[in-house]
Amino acid sequence: MPEPFELSASEARRKIADGSLTSEILTASCLERIKEREPSVQAWAFISPRGAIEEARRRDREPSRGLLHGLPIGVKDIIDTADMATAYGSPIYRDHRPAGDAACVIRARTAGAVVLGKTHTTEFAWVHPTVTRNPHNPEHTPGGSSSGSAAGVADLMMPLAFATQTGGSTLRPASFCGIVGFKPTFDRYDTRGMKPLAPATDTIGLHARLVTDVALFDAALSGENEATLEPLPPRRIGLCRTPMWSSAEPATVVALSDAATALAAEGTEIVDVEAEELGVLAELNLLLMRGQAARTLAWEYADRRDEISKAARDLIARGAELSSAELRDAEAEQRRHIAGIDHLLADYDVILTPSAPGEAPRGLAWAGNSVFNRAWTTCHVPCITLPTARGPSGLPVGIQLVGRRGADRKLLAHALWAEQRLT
Repeated sequence: MPEPFELSASEARRKIADGSLTSEILTASCLERIKEREPSVQAWAFISPRGAIEEARRRDREPSRGLLHGLPIGVKDIIDTADMATAYGSPIYRDHRPAGDAACVIRARTAGAVVLGKTHTTEFAWVHPTVTRNPHNPEHTPGGSSSGSAAGVADLMMPLAFATQTGGSTLRPASFCGIVGFKPTFDRYDTRGMKPLAPATDTIGLHARLVTDVALFDAALSGENEATLEPLPPRRIGLCRTPMWSSAEPATVVALSDAATALAAEGTEIVDVEAEELGVLAELNLLLMRGQAARTLAWEYADRRDEISKAARDLIARGAELSSAELRDAEAEQRRHIAGIDHLLADYDVILTPSAPGEAPRGLAWAGNSVFNRAWTTCHVPCITLPTARGPSGLPVGIQLVGRRGADRKLLAHALWAEQRLT
């Protein structure tokens, strides 16, 4: 009999619905797991055990609110919560208490979720690392910027967590920690109350252990009528190594090849895809990030510069060199490429491509390279990472599936089918 904290979100939801589990028992189990493992993993920026238990007890006393009723979740500390500190990974905002919850947190709580606390983020969701460690090996990074969310879900501290992605901040840590990471179509979830970095690509993402759990979370946030998902075999998959293929380590090369072979054995047509513009898009992502971060973080840079990391100062300073006209040109170029990638994806059910260069790098000073995520993020398409392999150090390695813009549920259905064959 598994401990409650070991249950997936979907399993826990069924047990709460049939009365064989209470939200209080599940939440208490997760809190005990956190108490045991947090000294090693350090996933949490702020935790509210008493508040979480009180919230869980309220869920047990009331009729079901919705799809997430009674389920504990983590909220990335780049996303506002009125009842908990929200520091955005920065000492500037230590003990900052927003006036209200972010829109996505309101949506989750309305659906019955219990917020355990705030998970660590890199500073302003950029690259300056936080203290979180990879639960598979604490000498390795969990990835960033959604470090605490990925590590916490992977270490069974909670079944679901909010992440965000501007370049690769949902998918890369999911790959490094061996969980499912989902970056939906841009603007699928309301980003109000999320600290902006680069609004042209800022996207709220999800971390979970299984595709069915992501589908449940997505349905609650997006307003989909159907929480359950049936696996859907893709007829045609585009295998895209991308122009950045030289960055792929042997573990990713093998993971992608093995996935393509396994899916082809099921009768799916696998077609090699050349998309040279992805290299341009990856660079455009960084250009937009620099230019927009110089605007979104202008106050912090002007008034509290000494409390910002060198990495963030450099990002803002380089972005400030871009004129408003140059930034508008970059945004227009992004729109042109979005149309081009839409045309490319029309020929395939999904694209199969790397999630990350390889397994999580050793050390905590660097959260890893988002080279295989940035282009797709710039194009606003939905992407999902599945844990399918292990690297030379025994750490997880994932593969990424990319769907058509707006076809998020279809991508999840294809991912569920692939998960059943690859993991």
